[in-house]
Amino acid sequence: MIWKIKKYLPYFIIGVLLIWHSVLFAQEQRFPRPEFESGYSFPERQLLNQRGPMWEYMDVAVLVAALVVTYWMAVVKRSRQGILWVSAFSLGYFGFYRQGCICAIGSIQNVSLALFNSNYSIPLSALLFFLIPLAFALFSGRLFCAGVCPMGAIQELTGFRQIKVPKKVEAVLGAIPFVYLGLAILFAATGSEFAICRFDPFVGMFRIDAPYTMIIFGSLLLIVGIFVNRPYCRYLCPYGVLQNIFSRFSLKHVTITPADCRICRLCESGCPYDAILQSDPAPASVEQPVNKWKGSLKYLLIILILAFGSAVFLYNLAPVLSGMNKNVRLAKEIRLEKEKGIKASSKAAVAFFSSGKTEDELFNEEHLIIERFRKGAPWVGIFLGLSLGIFLFMPTVRNVRTEYEPDRGRCYSCGKCFKFCPVKVKA
Repeated sequence: MIWKIKKYLPYFIIGVLLIWHSVLFAQEQRFPRPEFESGYSFPERQLLNQRGPMWEYMDVAVLVAALVVTYWMAVVKRSRQGILWVSAFSLGYFGFYRQGCICAIGSIQNVSLALFNSNYSIPLSALLFFLIPLAFALFSGRLFCAGVCPMGAIQELTGFRQIKVPKKVEAVLGAIPFVYLGLAILFAATGSEFAICRFDPFVGMFRIDAPYTMIIFGSLLLIVGIFVNRPYCRYLCPYGVLQNIFSRFSLKHVTITPADCRICRLCESGCPYDAILQSDPAPASVEQPVNKWKGSLKYLLIILILAFGSAVFLYNLAPVLSGMNKNVRLAKEIRLEKEKGIKASSKAAVAFFSSGKTEDELFNEEHLIIERFRKGAPWVGIFLGLSLGIFLFMPTVRNVRTEYEPDRGRCYSCGKCFKFCPVKVKA
């Protein structure tokens, strides 16, 4: 009985945090803001950043400490329970206390904006939040996903009934984060939109003033997460793409078994993410193919065609994508009024007419923004084409496996497979 209480205690703590935050949100809704008949609109509420640099570096220190503890629990102690405890802490600190900001996922946008805009200086804390989890991924896999990311932690709360997603469906849905990452970098680099922050599905759980659409979106993901573990991490998270890539080159990764694998097959159903690579039916044969890279030129040609085709496609799509920029949208609205007589009545249009800025200046600015999109979009297309091509090519060059092992890119280092392995390390 005590063992069961200890097992589910982290889930209980996470549940209490969610209920507490929901009560705060409900209290705010009990006293709605007054309605004005004069057309008055409330200004957007801003969270004032009153934390000094010392506290920002404190966040970085907490991040490093959480990653170190997760490494100890996942790689050294092989304790799934310990990983859950770190997740509960991370959800409380980086989620509810820091309200999802500062965030390694959102830092992608800060880095992109800094790289392509000389007038923007990225905060050192944001840069460290971007780099440190990737450095740990190079060393020991996706420890950030396992126990430090608050979005992953909140999804662990509902992941009770795991089902295997068909591999073809998994492959199609798994391509979405690559597209999301490419577009998020493009929007941030052009100074148009921080899309990751805008469409953060769990912001409603961490901040009581979030749009209700985001609360609904996050709630739906948690409901789906009852049956499909970590749907956001697997099918949306752009930072997970970088973690996936870096983790494939990790020096020391979580293993399914603590010692030699007995090929007992008990772990086959132990991973809800289908990240366990099965051993080959027969041991490695002496008669190996002379050239395991046979057909590589064909795949190389396919990769180049995919990269070129994707680059051309996104180049032509650039004017549409530039619609994410507020100035481009404003220019289109003004143009519609000028050419078709459709009155421009948005707040941005009203502000434009009273600013003294000419239409020619606005249209020139629109043209420059679209050109920036035309320059950046092909690179996003090349990235997507290369990613798809390499995904198709990699299965043809793998080595023969003699035991069960995790897929280093897709494995979340969560430790759920530990209990399925009967191999124990002798004290």
